Amino acid sequence: MMKLRLTLLLLFSFTMVTFAQQRDTLYVWPGAVPGENVPKQDPVQTDNTSGDVTRITDITNPALIVFEPEEALKNGAAVIVCPGGGYNILAIDKEGYEVAEWLNTLGYTAFVLQYRVPNKQQEALYDLQRSIRMVRSREAWEKVGVIGFSAGGNLAARAGTRFREDTYARIDEWDETSSRPDFAMLIYPAYLDKGDNRSLSPELSVDQDTPPMFIFGTADDTYGNSSLVMAGALRDHKVPVELHLLPEGGHGYGLRSGNIAAETWPSLAESWLNQWQE
Repeated sequence: MMKLRLTLLLLFSFTMVTFAQQRDTLYVWPGAVPGENVPKQDPVQTDNTSGDVTRITDITNPALIVFEPEEALKNGAAVIVCPGGGYNILAIDKEGYEVAEWLNTLGYTAFVLQYRVPNKQQEALYDLQRSIRMVRSREAWEKVGVIGFSAGGNLAARAGTRFREDTYARIDEWDETSSRPDFAMLIYPAYLDKGDNRSLSPELSVDQDTPPMFIFGTADDTYGNSSLVMAGALRDHKVPVELHLLPEGGHGYGLRSGNIAAETWPSLAESWLNQWQE
């Protein structure tokens, strides 16, 4: 029985890696990677597959994995997906590929971002800002949004509040394009309450130009305060925000069935997204 389970896990992991390799991959940086001192290489898949999650790390060549919806469903908008993983790994299937496939059913072209990890929070912001500019420059999208989970939610919030900053040296005409996302969805975001007395992190500059946000979390999530302080800051600046907080559900559930939070947020997010497509 143990041998069978191991075989199934290895097959699952192999399938997810092959799955990604069969899709178009857009590399974020054409030349040298800003702030990176390690040569470009393929991500490393970790041995930890607990929870049936494929985890990758040691990312030095950030990339966007492209998920296209069926032609009849296309709505002219794009969403960049930022998986979580504590800025140490990326839960690339649970909070990446599976989310992209869900977005495809709604008509969105999805781009799963393999941003730099481990322990490269500032460089991860470079990667997302460049990705927004890159996606926006390649096609005349009606809107380009972001969705992030846990640490990926933190990253999406940073992109939505720090778009005026030149965080890296511009390298081509794409970098003349705005890195401001048209909307952001933060699903159980983390690390947004690093201010005094667990207030909003000082690095997050919320103002009237911050994009509208959808925020979802649970009261029993260790990082749940991040959702509350972010929503409060957006409200204070009259930025459109929709906050949902369930009593329970924990953290890191993605959209897999069997968890009340995972089974709730997608339909709420879909309704919210429809507002910004009208």
